[in-house]
Amino acid sequence: MKVGCIQLNVAFGDVEKNFTRAEEFIRQAASKGAELVILPEMWNTGYALEKLDELADVNGERTKKFLQSLASELHIHIVGGSVATKKEKGFFNTMYTVDHHGELVGEYDKVHLFRLMDEHLHLSAGQTQNNFVLGDLPAAGVICYDIRFPEWLRLHALKGAKVLFVSAQWPTARIDHWKVLLQARAIENQCFIIAVNRISHKEENFNGQSMVIEPWGEVLWIGQKDEELSIVDVDFSKVDEVRKKIPVYDDRRPELYKDILK
Repeated sequence: MKVGCIQLNVAFGDVEKNFTRAEEFIRQAASKGAELVILPEMWNTGYALEKLDELADVNGERTKKFLQSLASELHIHIVGGSVATKKEKGFFNTMYTVDHHGELVGEYDKVHLFRLMDEHLHLSAGQTQNNFVLGDLPAAGVICYDIRFPEWLRLHALKGAKVLFVSAQWPTARIDHWKVLLQARAIENQCFIIAVNRISHKEENFNGQSMVIEPWGEVLWIGQKDEELSIVDVDFSKVDEVRKKIPVYDDRRPELYKDILK
C-alpha cells in the first residue's frame, strides 16, 4: 500500500488556514498515488488550548464531513490525525479515521493527557480503544503521549492490529525519545508503526522526523525537519512473516501480567 505521510506546519489557532493546507496535501498525496494518508495531532488548532471554546470543532462535525468527502472523492483511506473537538462532556483531542468509501470507521479521544502541555487542565480523557479496519487491513490509531504506555498499544495489537498509526505534536527537545519509543513499539508488537509528527518554526519547536517502521524495528522512512509530504510503499504482509519467525504472541503468559493493569 502507498501511504502518504503529511508532516504539516500547523498554524497556531488558525483553523481556516489549517483546513486549507490539509486539503492541499491530501489532494497532492492522492495525485501521487497514495492509497492512505495520515495527518498529525491537533492539526486544526494547534495547542491553542485556552481558545478551545472558540476554535474546537463542535462534535467533530466539520472534520468528519471534510475527511469523508475527500476520502469518497479521492477513493483513499484517511487517518485524520487528531483535532480539537467540543462534545457534550467537554473538550477532547479526537482522531477520526475514514475508509476509502467515505465511511467513518474510527473515532478516538486521546486517553493519556500530557500534563507538561497542560492538556489535563483543558481536555477530557478518552475511555476507549481505537481498533478499525481499512479495506482488509486490521489497524489501530493512538495519539502522541500514548506511545509512552506500551500496555495500551499492546491491547490494540492483541485485537489484531497489523499497523499502529500515531499522530503527534512531539517537541524537538525529546525527539530522541520519539524515535526509540516508536521502534520499541514496532518490535514488541511485531507490527508496522506509521507515525506523523508536526513541524513548527514558532511557539514550541517541533521538528517533524515522522517515521515508518517495519515489524523488525527497521526504519523504512524518516521525515526531514520541515513541512513535507512523503509517499512510502508499505508491504503489510511482512507482519505475518515476522510473527511466524518469533512467535511472541503464542509465548505470552497473560496470567502473570494481571498486576500491570491495576
